[in-house]
Amino acid sequence: MKEMKDMGFETKCVHGAYKAESGEPQNLPIVQSTTYRYYNAPDVAALFDLDSATPFYARLGSPTVDAFEQKMALLESGTAGMAASSGQAANMIALLNICEAGDHVLSGTNIYGGTYNLFNVTLRRLGIDVEFFDQDMSLEEILKLKKPNTKALFGETLGNPALSILDIEKFAKAANEMGVPLIVDNTLATPALCRPIEFGAHIVTHSTTKFADGHGTSVGGCVIEGGNFDWNVKDEEGNLRYPGMAAPDESYHGLNFYEKFGQAAFCTRLKTVMIRDLGCTMSPMNAYLTHQGLQTLDVRMERHVKNAEAVAKFLKNHPMVDWIIYPGLEGDKYYDLAKKYMPKGASAVMSFCVKGGREAGEKFLEKLELCSVVVHVGDIHTSVLHPASTTHRQLSEEAQKAAGIDPGLIRLSVGLENAEDIIADLDQALNKVK
Repeated sequence: MKEMKDMGFETKCVHGAYKAESGEPQNLPIVQSTTYRYYNAPDVAALFDLDSATPFYARLGSPTVDAFEQKMALLESGTAGMAASSGQAANMIALLNICEAGDHVLSGTNIYGGTYNLFNVTLRRLGIDVEFFDQDMSLEEILKLKKPNTKALFGETLGNPALSILDIEKFAKAANEMGVPLIVDNTLATPALCRPIEFGAHIVTHSTTKFADGHGTSVGGCVIEGGNFDWNVKDEEGNLRYPGMAAPDESYHGLNFYEKFGQAAFCTRLKTVMIRDLGCTMSPMNAYLTHQGLQTLDVRMERHVKNAEAVAKFLKNHPMVDWIIYPGLEGDKYYDLAKKYMPKGASAVMSFCVKGGREAGEKFLEKLELCSVVVHVGDIHTSVLHPASTTHRQLSEEAQKAAGIDPGLIRLSVGLENAEDIIADLDQALNKVK
């Protein structure tokens, strides 16, 4: 029989990471315990020397969380995973794991507003300079942005809510030439539609609160390691660029993470340093619920895409819609990149503008009956939002426009309801705006 890593994606969703032995629960158990019992000092000492991976305190993991991490790594073609309390926490610890005050990070502009704020405000306060740039720039132009202290390159597979598609292979080539890891947020695409590591990304992050969970029950995040970056890389002066990864760590008796843990070094350090110190731990209950969601990820994304394509075609031809952005529509700016990186479909989030601008857009929301007005995307319900006044309100109008946010833009996340019912609700609401 084939090994799990060689099985189909659908099989990995259902069976990956947890297998019940004879007489054990068929479903992943919720291990709801803060601590774990041992019977002698040497066994506990081995935990603190990182010579044992068995659980001992829930802030640093549990059997339920461990299984969820393993499934995320399996689905993303990664070598290891590390769960976090939210998507924001996942992106934060992924950067803090390799960056410190005085370092420089390059990020595409078309990213989620909360992530932009994290990078542009919070990380700057910590002394980390994040420089934003147009992700559609040529490879040569991107390479010119590198500084001696550049430590990472960041982008989103599918920009939220700009719906831009990241040219992952171009970014990966840039990162490799710079000698820095490429970190890709794959939240909206999910591994069912795109696996960035297979296109050269080194680290993948997720807000598992969205499609991974899929039911709007659990806030969470995850970082997945590709196992394809050499942390021994040196800077122009011959010094280790990532001493936290490849130099002795005095807090662990001089342990070298990359030397000891190899392709799992990044996630091991996330757990034993970042999660240890920052405490942004995923709870066993949220890990259990999100693991349940992952079991149906493939079939859910297939239906999400089918519904989204039908809705996008309807909106494109509606007389009350000024424009629509959906990479799965032929003629869209990113259609060709969507076909390359997401051949099974461009996910289920789109943006459009009701004729009449901001006032008309707000009226449209008020007239909806089936679709939900919520600060969320990526679950089984069709959801709508006005980003300029909600998720991106902390940005200036100039910064909003730079991120692809028009003042009258409506973000629509297509759910799993009957497509005709979704379209009927959108149609009646649009017609009432006239």
